[in-house]
Amino acid sequence: MHPVPLLAASLRLVAVPTAVACSRMFVRHTLSRWNLQDQQESATLVMSELVTNAVKAGGLTEPDPKPWQIKAEHVIAIQLRVLDGSLFVEVWDRTPEMPVLQHPGVNATSGRGLLLVEALAEQWNVYGPPVGGKVVWAELPLEPSAEPPPHDPPHKPLLLPHGVRAPQGPVELQARQALLDHLMVTTLERRRR
Repeated sequence: MHPVPLLAASLRLVAVPTAVACSRMFVRHTLSRWNLQDQQESATLVMSELVTNAVKAGGLTEPDPKPWQIKAEHVIAIQLRVLDGSLFVEVWDRTPEMPVLQHPGVNATSGRGLLLVEALAEQWNVYGPPVGGKVVWAELPLEPSAEPPPHDPPHKPLLLPHGVRAPQGPVELQARQALLDHLMVTTLERRRR
């Protein structure tokens, strides 16, 4: 057995409904590159639920938003990390409001996202980075791999639909910093254990 090294991949997206499908594509693409296909189903579902919540919290929920409606504050960031035998699924958005675990009735058509995350994840929580907003994260256990992921895998680039990837700017830098802050905090906590 070889220990899985620290792996990380992140992406900034515009917080629109199509970001959910793009986040699923990102998870499948990244985990394939890392030879972690066994985790694709649960990680894709967790990412999808967290991105849906981020879009609802601070994005444009209209099915077909117009380009002039999209502002810098409509940026979210997603990240996958492997650290010490766990896969971390993380989503940053600019809103400080904490997600609320709901217990919807049998006939409810929504509100089950965090229940799914809680059922699939070893643990989940919210981190408030110094740059603002919040990072909602979930930790999924990994099965030990007999073969480590390649260090420099040949791969095709992930192609996203036009208008979904967030533009460069101050909010994009804020998203990067929030995810980096959370990376540092969880890495240090793991090393102390």
